[in-house]
Amino acid sequence: MAELPSGTVSLLFSDIEGSTALLSRLGPSYVDALDGHREVLRTAWAGHGGTELGTEGDSFFVVFPTAEGAVAAATQAQRELAAFDWSGGEPVRVRMGIHTGTPTVHDGGYVGMDVHRAARIAGAAHGGQVVISSATAELVGGRLPERVDLRDLGNHRLKDIARPERLLQLAIEGLPGDFPPIKTLGAATSLPTPLTPLVGRDSELAELNSLLSSPQVRLVTLTGPGGSGKTRLAIALAQELVERFPDGVFFVPMAAANDADVMWASIAEVLDVPPEGRIPPGFLDHVAHRNALFVLDNLEQISGADTVVADLLNHAPKAVAIVTSRKLLTVPGEHVHPVPPLGLPEGTGQIEAEASGAIQLFDQHARKVKPSFTLTADNVADVTAICRRLDGLPLAIELAAARVRVLTPKALLARLDNALDIASGNQAHSRQKTLRATIAWSYDLLGAKQQGFFRRLGVFAGGADLDAITAITAVTADIFGDADSLDLVGELDDASLAIITEGDDGEPRLALLQTVADFALDALAAAGDEEEARARHAEYFLLLAERLVSELRTNRGMAAQNRLLTETDNFRAALDWTLQPKAVTPPSAAQARMGLRLCAKLGWLWTVHTYLPEVRRWTQRALDLDSGADTPERARVLLAQSGWWDAPADPRSQALLEQALGICRRLNDPAGIALALADLADQHIRAGRLDKAAEFAKESVVLAQVSGDSPQLAHSIHVHGRVATEQREFGLAVELFERAQDLNRQRGEEAGVIWGDVAIAKTLATSGRAGEAANRLHRVAADVLKWSNPLLSGDTLAAYAHTCAALGEAERAARLLGAHWALWAAIGEPVNKQSPEEQAWLEESGITAARDTLDEDLWEEALETGAHYTLEEAFADARQANIRTAQPPGTAIVENNV
Repeated sequence: MAELPSGTVSLLFSDIEGSTALLSRLGPSYVDALDGHREVLRTAWAGHGGTELGTEGDSFFVVFPTAEGAVAAATQAQRELAAFDWSGGEPVRVRMGIHTGTPTVHDGGYVGMDVHRAARIAGAAHGGQVVISSATAELVGGRLPERVDLRDLGNHRLKDIARPERLLQLAIEGLPGDFPPIKTLGAATSLPTPLTPLVGRDSELAELNSLLSSPQVRLVTLTGPGGSGKTRLAIALAQELVERFPDGVFFVPMAAANDADVMWASIAEVLDVPPEGRIPPGFLDHVAHRNALFVLDNLEQISGADTVVADLLNHAPKAVAIVTSRKLLTVPGEHVHPVPPLGLPEGTGQIEAEASGAIQLFDQHARKVKPSFTLTADNVADVTAICRRLDGLPLAIELAAARVRVLTPKALLARLDNALDIASGNQAHSRQKTLRATIAWSYDLLGAKQQGFFRRLGVFAGGADLDAITAITAVTADIFGDADSLDLVGELDDASLAIITEGDDGEPRLALLQTVADFALDALAAAGDEEEARARHAEYFLLLAERLVSELRTNRGMAAQNRLLTETDNFRAALDWTLQPKAVTPPSAAQARMGLRLCAKLGWLWTVHTYLPEVRRWTQRALDLDSGADTPERARVLLAQSGWWDAPADPRSQALLEQALGICRRLNDPAGIALALADLADQHIRAGRLDKAAEFAKESVVLAQVSGDSPQLAHSIHVHGRVATEQREFGLAVELFERAQDLNRQRGEEAGVIWGDVAIAKTLATSGRAGEAANRLHRVAADVLKWSNPLLSGDTLAAYAHTCAALGEAERAARLLGAHWALWAAIGEPVNKQSPEEQAWLEESGITAARDTLDEDLWEEALETGAHYTLEEAFADARQANIRTAQPPGTAIVENNV
């Protein structure tokens, strides 16, 4: 390979959208499609000076010497893909992302944040779409390929990248140009993009805009019954206010939340806050200085929502919140705006009707399902009567208009008159009944097969993919026959009863509006099927959790982690049904056992991703309900709980570990015993009881070998390596860490290999080889950030602080120590800085000695600086450590068996 340029280059990533589904549909002919795709792309890359650096499956990583060449290559590739004669009869849709920067040349390739940025941009695109960074757009300037323009997509936040990125799309003449919103997390304008324009709300928008122009107004609550258009109005209002909030506008759907902990987590996830800062007080520090707008949607069911909103606004004095709820928050400073129905015409004339918001909405949605529909003198009276009959409620009108595909307005009105028999009462109650009756009417128009399918969708929370939907809805063949889930979902979408979006993997994902979901659940209960459907839901997501958790320690670890986090709301729903924390009577023994199994699988993951208050609550509930019999699941939940006590010698932690170990021994479960022994060894390490730690670690390794459990064996060997480091047997420690890395590398477990590098770096620093330690940490720092694992990040920062102290960079060591301590505080596990264990580590790592070289005020100032770092800022500082004491390769590690 030719020598790579070390200056500014353009980085292009591409892959096939929905490749797994395409493989399933094409079968053997997928190979031909893949070959054709590669031929087209490689021709385009070569024609514009591209150098192919990586190809894996259907993905490419290509580097171009100029931005102009990268854009031209992407344009050519998309045009030729569109014109290609695909033998399988199904076109291959490729998404591409381009970013221009100055990555570091390393080992025949490129590394650095510019590479990650380009990959994130590609991951945000859709099949057939080319998305580029503003840096690329500026360099291309007016030298775009012929018949290509740029479409500004606005500012977006990309995963693991601190600052928003302005993204643009190549608009290639002759090719599709309208795509769904790009898939970014925590976009600076992370508002849903409605498929249709807002109608009939001009006066409300003007009034609310004027209200929020006052600096004293920081909380506006839009109230009204479900389906009155609160969410749609809130989104439109936020869109008008984007320019006033330089730190972002964030839409946070809360329909699946039910308490304050989940609400905090939901807000943090939308902001793409790193896992180490997703709960107070760390999260509040993260948003304290933001001049941002938060749209908090569907809060009425959340216990403690008022406290969350009040705390958010109190700690972020520049922030503003727009809330939608069926009831008031009653928070000081709350400004309430009831959302009225859409305006109705007084008469039945066509001109008057066309000026009405309700009629405009009906016309808009009727055209969606029947493009030839037109409001005429012949049907205007019937359309007006329909909208009046529905009280001008937007969701009711949308549901009714969806039926224009098969019914004329006159026929539609006749059926509505028969379906909606509304009793007299106060207006709000009447409107709520009107909406419910409209959903019921749309439901009644479905066939029995579609009705049974729709009812069962009510058990999902946060949406679901087709596999989950099929597992929970296909109860009996006589109900669903040979119907395909995708076809049934499409029919519900046609009837405006469901919403289809695209998941992160490019596959369809279905969700229901909360009002519709509530109706589905009621219908499910009325049919006597709710318990069965919830049982199926819990069983499916338990099995999914077990499968995905087993993949975390393989080469599919990152994808498994992302899928687990995507399904968080469904896991919550499954736990809620299995453990029933709010029920008067306890769940059945079978339900409680399922809940315990789910806690055993999710406990570690949720702890790592800082759902700590939740996991504590669920696991304690599961243990309280459990029979107490010896099971592997009970042992693992006890092990998870043992790590929640601050002091290593805490008797509660010791008791939990010994309970778990006893269960595993009685079950003759060598892998479980090995895990419990490794955790006990870890506790003894932190308590300074190294002989006992070594005893447990060695036994753990032996039993892990007996079990044949490769991930557990790697973990046990790694813990033994930590003991060896503490015993100052440095050569043995590195040997053990490398053995564990080899096992992890054989399985493709990237995270385990990274953990090994960090551990080796700490050993090198302790043994007097700080330069080599820093070099090793520099090599893995970007990968540590990529995994978004606060435990790994915290351990790496501690290793960096140790290393910088040994390098004589006392101020940097203090900043990184401050960042390390702040990270643990942010995840709800603050370090007791004065504890004997922490003081012993500071002494042994040389940080105490480094502190003594600085003025006390300077040391404290550096600690404070680090405490306010973002994770990205902390790692950027760490990677500036000067490697000036590195020893030549092959220098022996000095043993010191003191």
